Amino acid sequence: MPLIPEEPQIHEKAQGPRATPASGRTAPTPRPVPGPRPVPGPRPAAPPRPGRPGPLRPTPPAQRTSRDAAPAKPGPSGPATPAATPAGPQIQLIPASPEGALDAAEEAVDLLLDSGRTPGDVLVVTTGEPHPWAAHELSFGDAAYWAQHDAGDDVFYADAAVVERAAARPVVVVALNGGPESAVVTALSAARSRAGALLIVCGDPQRINPVLDASA
Repeated sequence: MPLIPEEPQIHEKAQGPRATPASGRTAPTPRPVPGPRPVPGPRPAAPPRPGRPGPLRPTPPAQRTSRDAAPAKPGPSGPATPAATPAGPQIQLIPASPEGALDAAEEAVDLLLDSGRTPGDVLVVTTGEPHPWAAHELSFGDAAYWAQHDAGDDVFYADAAVVERAAARPVVVVALNGGPESAVVTALSAARSRAGALLIVCGDPQRINPVLDASA
């Protein structure tokens, strides 16, 4: 009778991995597969920067009402009166040498006429040689010369020796084109008293200022 071979016994160690984990240990959780990262949208625009502040304006003082207004202090002989404004024309000095003073005066007259002054508003005074216009008019006689002055429709040129006879005009221009110191003093003092709005003096300021200060 043939022998039946015994079936081989499978040892426990030769068995494959167990389907279930050992007691007390859990199987690791599988990691999720990362998907595609979302693409960020456009960044929001930054708010506009404020401009530079302009110059600070002083805050005007609060206006007083009639109830809290300070009363005017009465003077020694009655109620207070408003302060008087300084009288006299505005003075403009144009530095010039005696040789260039007449030309500077002519330029000043041209600027006055270009700015809207009428010729009859202007009186020009010289301290040295007379202006050529004055010399020309005086060649027709003293009466014809002053008739031009009385008409008042053109620029009038007068020498320091006769300026005190001239009438007042809105603008007086003085040219220190030579002459003695007495002529300068006479011309400046007479011109200042006859200038209604503006006195223009063409010459050396160191020579002009002491005379004007003395006649103020």
